[in-house]
Amino acid sequence: MLLSIDPVVCTVHAYDTKHSALHGRNVRVEQSVALKQRATVSRDVVTILSRSHADRNVYPSAGVLFVHVLEREYFKGEFPPYPKSGDPSNDPITFNTNLKGYPDRPGWLRYIQRTPHSDGVLYGSPTAEHIGKPTVIEITAYNRRTFETARHNLVINIKAAEEFPLPYQAEFYIKNMNVEEMLASEVLGDFLGAVKNVWQPERLNAINITSALDRGGRVPLPINNLKEGVYVMVGADVPFSSCLREVESPHNQLRCSQEMEPVISCDKKFRAQFHIDWCKISLVDINKVVPVYVTRPEPGTGILPEFGEYKPPSESLKSRDYFSDFLVTLAVPSAVALVLFFILGYTMCCRREGVIQLVHHSSIQKSTKELRSMSKNREISWPLSTLPVFNPVSGEVVPPIHPDNYETTSMPLMQTQANLQNQITIPQQRPSGKWYS
Repeated sequence: MLLSIDPVVCTVHAYDTKHSALHGRNVRVEQSVALKQRATVSRDVVTILSRSHADRNVYPSAGVLFVHVLEREYFKGEFPPYPKSGDPSNDPITFNTNLKGYPDRPGWLRYIQRTPHSDGVLYGSPTAEHIGKPTVIEITAYNRRTFETARHNLVINIKAAEEFPLPYQAEFYIKNMNVEEMLASEVLGDFLGAVKNVWQPERLNAINITSALDRGGRVPLPINNLKEGVYVMVGADVPFSSCLREVESPHNQLRCSQEMEPVISCDKKFRAQFHIDWCKISLVDINKVVPVYVTRPEPGTGILPEFGEYKPPSESLKSRDYFSDFLVTLAVPSAVALVLFFILGYTMCCRREGVIQLVHHSSIQKSTKELRSMSKNREISWPLSTLPVFNPVSGEVVPPIHPDNYETTSMPLMQTQANLQNQITIPQQRPSGKWYS
């Protein structure tokens, strides 16, 4: 399939891979495209959407978006019939793509397949350094039900584009699209048509498409039909229109800093199908960009210098004297500890400050012992628990449980039966009256 934009009109040749009724029309469109490419080789191509065939040659242009669809319908005919029951038209098929002789694809080429029941897509923007170098991509299809494989080669011949690169480039961030949805020919054609109506260029190219996940975006939650978002870069040969310049106004910049949508007069031309985040639009004039040259060191030959033959150590090892190690490890720390001990002893015993500290410590000990001896001989009032208790059964008075010389500091507050045998009667003063006996 070919998507081209000439100076006057926008022509989109699209096909629907999900409807088999359009298969014949798709083949006719591709045949006409192939004839057009052979007839006008010098004419530039904006986007190529081609069906997958064995060892197919494609001719994308440098700096222009290249898209190649790997259709499941085509590869189903490559697998032999499976003897067991099952629906062969709905077999899960996955694809693996790599540069021939290498485990991965070139740096400019990306691949995406959302589910095993959807088509795979190769897309990217080749650079000028790949011009004239055929790139062979190995495409391996896996049938996940029968475990059969089919392999084809895709030869990408990159050619130079007219006016490459285009001087004015704008990158749009579309919030309501996934990358595989944006790569569809009709959707991309509608977007380029809307951009052309706003920009009014004489020449418009789709340069590159990048998923927001590749720019550090988060995977959206599976609610409310949220999309990942996609960045679409386009280039033109005329300066940016006044509508695209509105996002650079101070008022809109202030609204973007406050996380508010800017006021863009031409947003209604996109809003019906594409929700553009105007705060993330990027306008670049490559004529004003100062090139930065990075000096890289020249790579060497990769061969180590000559150091001569390797000489292993001799088998006979010399004896080693460990006396010096012993002195350093034990003797030196011991000598230092001994010196410190003598300095401490001299300070404590021979110096005035040390003697004062020793005398002070001794006086504290003597005072403590004297206070303890005085506390044993002091007379204090007896607590209520040590006074005589009246026994309501026998009518007699129970004496306290402590003797006269009993230490009051360790005397229990509650009477126990075990302590009754050690009780000593203490004379008590009784009030006079007939009610006391």
